Amino acid sequence: MKRPSAQISCGLKIAGRPEHSVDKAPEPKTVASAPERIPLLKARLLKSKGDRVSIGTPLYQDKQNTDIVFAAPGAGKIEDIVHGPRRVIREIVIRLDKEQTAEDFISYPADKLARMTPGALTEILLKGGVWPLLRDIVYRGVADPGRSPSAIWVAATNQDPFHPPPDTWLQSPQDKRFFQTGIKALEILCSSVFVCCAADTAFGDEQIENMITHRVSGGYPFDDPAVVHYHAKTRPEDNHAWFVSGQDVRLIGEFLETGRFPVRRTVAVSGKSVHGRYRQTRLGAPLQILADPGENSGCRWVAGGLFRGYSSGPDFHLGLYETALGIITESGKREMLGFMRPGWNKPTCSRTFLSLFNPQPLPVDADMHGSGRACVNCGNCTRACPVDILPQFTYKCIRAGEIEESLSHGMLDCVECGLCSYVCPSKIELCQTFQETKQAYFRQRI
Repeated sequence: MKRPSAQISCGLKIAGRPEHSVDKAPEPKTVASAPERIPLLKARLLKSKGDRVSIGTPLYQDKQNTDIVFAAPGAGKIEDIVHGPRRVIREIVIRLDKEQTAEDFISYPADKLARMTPGALTEILLKGGVWPLLRDIVYRGVADPGRSPSAIWVAATNQDPFHPPPDTWLQSPQDKRFFQTGIKALEILCSSVFVCCAADTAFGDEQIENMITHRVSGGYPFDDPAVVHYHAKTRPEDNHAWFVSGQDVRLIGEFLETGRFPVRRTVAVSGKSVHGRYRQTRLGAPLQILADPGENSGCRWVAGGLFRGYSSGPDFHLGLYETALGIITESGKREMLGFMRPGWNKPTCSRTFLSLFNPQPLPVDADMHGSGRACVNCGNCTRACPVDILPQFTYKCIRAGEIEESLSHGMLDCVECGLCSYVCPSKIELCQTFQETKQAYFRQRI
């Protein structure tokens, strides 16, 4: 399965990056854990409103597998438990104490890890609350600790704009050591650990460079672990694999070496008043401290990436997997005769606009630029799909209730990159449909 380098021809070329500097966000007064934004999770609370917790204290568990617990990202008093529709737990908000206490776990530096068995390491990661950082590559939910994967893929880079590159979260020798310890821990859990990154990425550390197994190039999302896995797998047994982001590998290594639940997070922030920047903050930080004052006016807040993220707002907090915040202009107005205008500054995949010939990065907004309509079989989604699943036919099978036929088209190979929805001239939410169908199929199987 190992391929040192590869060119993935599908996807889209995405231009633009934040200014390459890292600053520190203001210290938050609250942090939160967001069960709603963890795929497939059915959360059962272990604490109540008004309870006091330390960093690493179990907050809730997965009803389907009670061994999987989610830890508090801060020490203080549980100020609120926010529920969404159908009483889904949206956020558990913690008002932080001035003195941050933490649960103590046994530390396991690299030399002690060498003698560890997979079962013992799994138990340690579960009790420490860091197991949820490992995710299933098909459904993108938390990895099943009771089943061994065929491979674990580490995503050292992320081309979903704007996400922090490795040199923003591997700044110190200690960070690099934590990352290496995390990789060694993954190698105990699975004999096949693959680290993939963009071909032009430099880590500035020879040991980490030697850990890279796949250097890939192409259009977004070419360096997504699910995409690389799709192009690298050779047999049906390879489908059961896990993935984890590079920044979360560092957190796993930090937990093992220090015996403390890690809360550091580097986030990429972009908004209408700032070109973009990288900010150091903590897990579960409120979104409003990451942005500049006044950013809320006429904007949509998207946490987790422009293509894979969630509509949010300044009063929400970062989810467990979110390392990007985009604040995008949203006017809600229709453009008069927009279809007749040349569109020199419009980001689009259509050949009917002059922006096809504009080499400069183009501004994005959250407006629809048109109305929804039926699928016209234009084939844009097929050309953009990085895993060749013929999205328009898969979508029609789902709408007709032919789930088995949609599976034969490769629905479970969908990496939920969002490109099909982005390029669709009919404004069909293809990616959301695939995501919801995959999750419904998963729940029917358990």
